[in-house]
Amino acid sequence: MRVRNSQDPLDIENILTKCDACYLGMVDDMGMPYVLPFNFGYEGGIIYLHSAKTGRKMEILRNNPNVCINFSTDHQLLLRHKDVACSAGMDFRSVVAFGKVEFIEEYDAKVEALNIIMRKYTGRDFSYNAPAVNNVAVYKVVPTHINAKISGY
Repeated sequence: MRVRNSQDPLDIENILTKCDACYLGMVDDMGMPYVLPFNFGYEGGIIYLHSAKTGRKMEILRNNPNVCINFSTDHQLLLRHKDVACSAGMDFRSVVAFGKVEFIEEYDAKVEALNIIMRKYTGRDFSYNAPAVNNVAVYKVVPTHINAKISGY
């Protein structure tokens, strides 16, 4: 199976463009991992996320902003021999990013981040009312390390 690692920004952006969701990994104050799926935006090498302002993830992120984010797409099962399970493999394209969550508090910056997320899924910007913007947590991760893995493509 052909597997290739890449830090090429074009490879990374092409993979992230195809992903519908990402998985945010964090670690609580007891050292336990906690992983949740998120919608996301990606622009200028920065990953944007949003969520409710309360809950377990917010407690964890405020105490420990270190995160790992995983993205995966283009999964295709390959069978080298139709009757031998050990001959099976999987083509895929994935990205893993490490960094720290930075909360975005300023109103206009939150709107821009929300539009980055919305453009990913709809291709356009939106207008927002103040209560909606003020009542959502918006954060970004500037990756300190980001790597793509490409298998079979």
